[in-house]
Amino acid sequence: MKTISIIIPTLNGEQELSSLLPLIPKREDIELIVIDSSSDDKTREIALTYGAKVVKINRKEFNHGGTRNLALKEAEGSYLVYLTQDVLLYDESSIDNLVKAFENEKVAITYGRQLPHSNAKVFGSFARLFNYPDKSSIKSLGDKELLGLKTVFSSNSFAAYRKEFLTRVGGFPDNVILGEDMFVASKAILEGYSIAYVSEAKVFHSHNYSILEEFQRNFDIGVFHSKESWILNKFSQPEGEGFKFVKSEWQFLIQQGLVHLIPLSIVRNAAKFIGYKLGKKHKNINAFWVKKISMYKSYWNYN
Repeated sequence: MKTISIIIPTLNGEQELSSLLPLIPKREDIELIVIDSSSDDKTREIALTYGAKVVKINRKEFNHGGTRNLALKEAEGSYLVYLTQDVLLYDESSIDNLVKAFENEKVAITYGRQLPHSNAKVFGSFARLFNYPDKSSIKSLGDKELLGLKTVFSSNSFAAYRKEFLTRVGGFPDNVILGEDMFVASKAILEGYSIAYVSEAKVFHSHNYSILEEFQRNFDIGVFHSKESWILNKFSQPEGEGFKFVKSEWQFLIQQGLVHLIPLSIVRNAAKFIGYKLGKKHKNINAFWVKKISMYKSYWNYN
């Protein structure tokens, strides 16, 4: 009987898996599941080399929630650890440190600390430092007034779930543009469970998004918040957290002697804000342009 199921959705992940999989513990109580979206490289061959159960799906069928639900049905473990292919485990204790938080019976979800990759640029690095501090915490409904939307912040790039809980709430939403982790985290908090942030469980994971990519991603976040407005109604609007982020980013740039990057910061954050607001109003935008400016364009093939 497996205790931990490690689940990785992949697409042309040959290079990333070659670095990620060697650090995953090889034990009888751990199974590895790869849900592959019709890769054109050796992703599946590499996964099989490391003993993974490989499930192949059509690339057009990938969805942030539905694809992870396929793995939920395949998994034997009591605890499900979800990774993305572009993370790199900090060390071989990363998985065990993440799952250890389930010793607290109130915890339904845990997520770990994401550190910037070695090639991370300044804005990508700061985003990781802001969202993933070096101090662990446990969040519950009582933190809603203080934390707002951060109460239900989590990340399926490196998160774990009690299988019993995830199954009982129906898994992830089958068709979301992104935010499947926040969707389930919100359900957990509202049902009286807790979410553990485990700073001792670490991975390397960051993005060097361009201004256009920041705009596109935040457009998609706006779409998600528009479609799942119950989350904002329960946990407040995100604008306050956005202003806090900008202020902290400027302080970081000043401390690092990078004051000359503040104008670029203004442009980047303006792009995020505009993208988010447009995403919230996506129903008023022509379908051609919605797909054009979205980051996850395949979502619109069925919506």
